[in-house]
Amino acid sequence: MNKLYVFDTTLRDGEQVPGCQLKSEEKLEIAYQLESLGVDIIEAGFPVSSPEDFKSVSLLAAEIKESTICGLTRAVKEDIDVAANALKHAVNPRIHTGIGTSESHIKYKLNSTQEEIVERAVNAVRYAKDKVAEVEFYAEDAGRTDNEFLAKIVEAVIHVGADVINIPDTTGYCLPDQFGEKIAYLMNNVPNIDKAILSTHCHNDLGLATANTISGVMSGARQVECTINGIGERAGNTSLEEVVMIINQHNHIGVQHRIDTRQITSVSKSVSKMMNMPVQPNKAIVGSNAFAHSSGIHQDGVIKKRETYEIINPEEVGAAGSEIILTARSGRAALNYHAKKLGYELETDALKAAYKEFLLVADKAKNVEESHLHQIFQNTKTYA
Repeated sequence: MNKLYVFDTTLRDGEQVPGCQLKSEEKLEIAYQLESLGVDIIEAGFPVSSPEDFKSVSLLAAEIKESTICGLTRAVKEDIDVAANALKHAVNPRIHTGIGTSESHIKYKLNSTQEEIVERAVNAVRYAKDKVAEVEFYAEDAGRTDNEFLAKIVEAVIHVGADVINIPDTTGYCLPDQFGEKIAYLMNNVPNIDKAILSTHCHNDLGLATANTISGVMSGARQVECTINGIGERAGNTSLEEVVMIINQHNHIGVQHRIDTRQITSVSKSVSKMMNMPVQPNKAIVGSNAFAHSSGIHQDGVIKKRETYEIINPEEVGAAGSEIILTARSGRAALNYHAKKLGYELETDALKAAYKEFLLVADKAKNVEESHLHQIFQNTKTYA
């Protein structure tokens, strides 16, 4: 139970972002990278939704050999038939079927009852299980679903063959303790829970997707559903890179994944470019400022010992390295650091003089460039 399965839905949930649609060949290019990264399950798309999505799932199913290829469906026979057809050449196929379980979904979206929802869920899982060996069931809006009813439907679908149970916080509503308690409740109140794996699928509407996911893992979930760069519907999904690096930093969580973290930055850049979704500079792990330092106090600490202000070695995620950015907030240590990189040896008095001139430049320019530095250091006439 120490194995944590990483389920990437960049190509399905991530692609639901307006303007992020990919052609089949582009999806395959990203899928190859996800497979190399070590992703266990790749959700390739929603086959019944369009001919292009059917083509994409079929293409990935035929080409990807290591990762499980998953197709999403509603709890509808036609959806399941189409998904099974799209997945027919997959080495490791999975159908991901499900239905809304919260009062809001049952009453207003589906115009149904709890009893009917359980029946539809059971029928869908049983039907899908006849098509492929591996079936995952999602209880949409599980985050706002009554725990007692959620346990009832989970037990029922496991009984007819569901291998993985997805507990989505579809609206990003839950607090971390609430989501963790929900997973723990299922672990303790579903008699046949040992026959399935619980999965988390958290959205970021309140900025808590990663926190909720980690809370779920600590309560017993052993699959995490996430996306590269945290892209996804509305405010996005749980970020793969954040979950993986949190687990690496906190050994007491007690789970292991097979993600090759050294590929994270390159995959992040590729997804950002292909899906036309810029990564915010202050994004954890993969943002351009993730390992950049401009404050004099921070710069001095990093120059003396990187770990003073960086808990992750940039090389661990394939980043170029720590950056000492010169701004008006930088100190003498940072200026001297750049002087040595450019071949200048400044004595104490020369450094003081250079720093005064540097501040005059820095107050006018947002960032001090190399050309500025050469001029400043040459003016001191103490360069090597």
